[in-house]
Amino acid sequence: MPKQGEKSSAFFKRALDVIPYGVNSNFRYSGDDETLVVDVAKDGYVYDFDGKRYIDYRLGWGPIIVGHADPFVNGRVKTAIDKGISFAATQAYEVSVAERIIQMNPGVDKVRLSNTGSECTMHALRLARGYTGRDVVLKFEGSYHGAHDYVLWSTASGDIKQVGDRQNPRAYKQSIGIPEVMRSLVQLCPWNDVEVLGDILQKRGEEIAAIIVEPILGNGNGLMPQPGFLEFLRQQCDQYGIVLIFDEVKTGFRIAPGGARELFNVIPDLSTYAKALGNGYPIAAIGGNEEIMKSMGPGKVFQGGTYTGNVVSTAAADATLELMQAGEVFSKIEKVGKTLMAGIDEILNRYNIPHVINGVPAMFGVCLAEKQPRDWRELFEADWDTLEAIHGYMIANGVMPEQDGFEPYFLCAAHTMEDAAQTLQAFEDGVKHVVK
Repeated sequence: MPKQGEKSSAFFKRALDVIPYGVNSNFRYSGDDETLVVDVAKDGYVYDFDGKRYIDYRLGWGPIIVGHADPFVNGRVKTAIDKGISFAATQAYEVSVAERIIQMNPGVDKVRLSNTGSECTMHALRLARGYTGRDVVLKFEGSYHGAHDYVLWSTASGDIKQVGDRQNPRAYKQSIGIPEVMRSLVQLCPWNDVEVLGDILQKRGEEIAAIIVEPILGNGNGLMPQPGFLEFLRQQCDQYGIVLIFDEVKTGFRIAPGGARELFNVIPDLSTYAKALGNGYPIAAIGGNEEIMKSMGPGKVFQGGTYTGNVVSTAAADATLELMQAGEVFSKIEKVGKTLMAGIDEILNRYNIPHVINGVPAMFGVCLAEKQPRDWRELFEADWDTLEAIHGYMIANGVMPEQDGFEPYFLCAAHTMEDAAQTLQAFEDGVKHVVK
């Protein structure tokens, strides 16, 4: 990130006085002089306290799908809150949201709402354990499923030197404070590797309650599943009685109206949604087949939350999903996203820089590598220093992808073709500045 301007720096000093590291999520801290602060956000842009505008491809790391401060979404919220916010009772907007999720996502029969992606994956894993009577969860290296102890192992920011070899992966603990006993309840596996996964399941399949997977690696440059990988997961889960969970906190309501279920035509048992579901408002959901979802209830699997299903968040989600169902979101994103992917590819080809473009138009990654990486391990073979320098140049000049190239570009319906043109110019200028 570039150095803060005078007003932004003064503001961040206030934050440092009262908040550890000045941020309310460790991911947001980039140094005392470089951490981004935002005063105003509108459409596809954010503005710092010095009034500098950035074309925003971080979008809160994925939640903004319609555009910042969208008047239709905010208008629905403003109307709704005049009738109250939290009731400890079922209200109209949460039912409407559940109905829309079921309409849009193939194979979802029932829905439970929560507040955050972390809550959602936590409850989904508890549901899988309660349904199967098993305790072990299998997750893939490089995947991030939230901030709870069951899943903070070998995420994208993990130490590649500490994860063992491919055939015998070792779970890398991402935080101090996670009980060591949790290690015995988490099985790691390389992503996109059906051979290693098959061997693990042959040994431990009867112990595993759930396989949780990001259909596209949201913190792994937008890596796509290889042909047949998701189908193999479905077949193996059926064989061993394992609950298959698609973690669609990032991909849900972003890569297609029906998310990964629609795009890849593979139906998991459960999906977890958040981020784009509410266009930035804090809401999440678990959706799945009726048999498993009915295990969640009084005297069965516990799920709850004081603010779950609150009027503010459900009104926002109701409006966001209505726009999607009306066809006003994905065609715009597709047009701009395809232009950016093709334009970046052309620039890198012209400068003879080996690369691949991963992901889909709504969520894509740029990888400076000689060959297509298969998984998180192989991503480390790419030239991230050069890409991060290019991104740093872009940010300094008003175009903001995440500087860390493991994080993809996110698109929203408010991004324009003019934004795309400015972005491609900044990318090429960055290439010329960095690559001598």
